[in-house]
Amino acid sequence: MSAAREERARAAREADRLAAQGVSGVVLTMVDTAGITRVKTVPVSALPDAVRWGVAMPPVFDLFLADDSVTTGGHTRAPEGDLRLLPDLDRLTPLAAQPGWAWAPADRHDQRGTPYPGCQRLFARRMTERATERGLALRMGFETEWVVGRDTDPSPSPSRTAAGPAYGMARFVELSDYLRDVLDALVAQGVAVQQLHPEYAPGQFEVSVAPADPVGAADLAVLVRETVRAVSARHGLTASFAPVVEAGAVGNGRHLHLSLWQDGRNLCRDGDGQHGMTAVCEAFLAGVLRELPALLALGAPSAASYLRLEPSRWAGAFQCWGPENREAAIRFVAGAPDAGWAANAEIKSFDAAANPYLAVGAVIAAGLAGIDAAATLPPPEVGDPAEVGGHKRLPTSLTEALAHFERSAVLREALGESLFGAVVAVRRAEAARFEGATPQSIVAATRLRY
Repeated sequence: MSAAREERARAAREADRLAAQGVSGVVLTMVDTAGITRVKTVPVSALPDAVRWGVAMPPVFDLFLADDSVTTGGHTRAPEGDLRLLPDLDRLTPLAAQPGWAWAPADRHDQRGTPYPGCQRLFARRMTERATERGLALRMGFETEWVVGRDTDPSPSPSRTAAGPAYGMARFVELSDYLRDVLDALVAQGVAVQQLHPEYAPGQFEVSVAPADPVGAADLAVLVRETVRAVSARHGLTASFAPVVEAGAVGNGRHLHLSLWQDGRNLCRDGDGQHGMTAVCEAFLAGVLRELPALLALGAPSAASYLRLEPSRWAGAFQCWGPENREAAIRFVAGAPDAGWAANAEIKSFDAAANPYLAVGAVIAAGLAGIDAAATLPPPEVGDPAEVGGHKRLPTSLTEALAHFERSAVLREALGESLFGAVVAVRRAEAARFEGATPQSIVAATRLRY
C-alpha cells in the first residue's frame, strides 16, 4: 500500500510538472495484436487517477484487425469485459511535435489490478525478466524506415516529394528542414538518435536510435514512429510505415538490433566461437534463427510483409545468417576492435506492421530456448543467398508463417494461451481477408494503416 501511495504522489508531482510546461493532456498507448497503436487520453490533472485506477479499455482490442474490423477466437469474447490501462511514469514524455500533449505507454491489468495475461507489453517484460534470472541482459534497438509524400497516397514515384537518388544528398537537401525538425523533436524527447538519412526507395528515410532494454526499445519504436508521423503532418507530408507502399518496389523494414550482456560484458564478441561470438551468444542467435519462420508471424504480421520479403532486396528473405551480410535474415556485426560495445546482431526480416513488444519478447524466448539446447549456428553465408543457393527460403505468405507459428512449442509456452490464441485468431483473419488479393490491392489497403 505504501508503494501505491508513493506512486500516486509521484503521479501528482508529474502532473504538476507537466502542467507547468503547458501540457494539457496525456496520451496512453497500447499496441494491439495487429500492430496498430491504440490510444486513450486523459487531462493532465487526471494523471494521478489514471495511475491509481487505470483507464478503461476493453480486451476486444486484442481481436482488432488492421482495418478496424473485429475477429473472434482465442480467449477473448468481443462484447464483454474491461481492462485498465496503467501508464508507466518512467516513460512519461512531453511530445515536442504535439505541443500541449505528453505520452506514456501503458500496461494492461484487470479490474482487480492483476496483470492481464494477454498484455503484449507485459509479455515483453516477462521475457526480459526471464533473461535476467539467468544473469543475462539484452540491449535492443529498432531502425525505423518510412516513405513520405505530399498527399494521402505516399507511393514512391518520381512525381512525389523527395524522389532523388537512393541515399542521395539531393533527397536530403529537398527535405532538410523536415528532417531537422524530426531530429529536433526526437532529441527534445530524450531519444538518443544515432543516424538519420535517406534510404533506398524514393521518398524513403530511416532513423536509428541507441539501444535500450527490450521493453524500452519497444516503447521507443512507438514513440519514434508517432513523432515522425506528427512532424510529417506539420510539414504537410504523409508518412507511411507500411511494409510496402508500392507493389514491386523495395519496402519499409523495422530491423531489430540486439546484443547480449553478462556482468557488463558484451557476449557478442571476444569469444571462441564464430566471428568472435561467445558460446552463449551463438546459442542465443541459433535459437532465433531456428524459430525465425514462426517469428515472422509476429515480426512480419501483414499480408503486405510478404511483398517486402523478396530476395536480393536486403530484406532477409532466407533463413541464414552472415557477418555484415545485408541479405541474410540475421546480420552479425562484429564491431570495431576499439568499440566492443557495438558488436550486435540485426534481424532484418521484421517490419513496422509488427507489435514491437511481441517482437522483442518472442526473440528473447527463442534465444533462451537456443541457449537451453546449446544450439550452434550453421556456417555463415557470405554472399547473396538467392544467387548462392542451398538456403531455405523464409515463409512467402502470412498463411505459411502462421502455420510455423502454430507449431512452435517455444512461442506457445512463452506467450501463454491467451496471447498465443489472440495472435492466431488475428493472423488467420488477416490472411483470409487478403486471400486471392492482388499485390496492388494489398498495398492499397495497408499503405496508411501502420
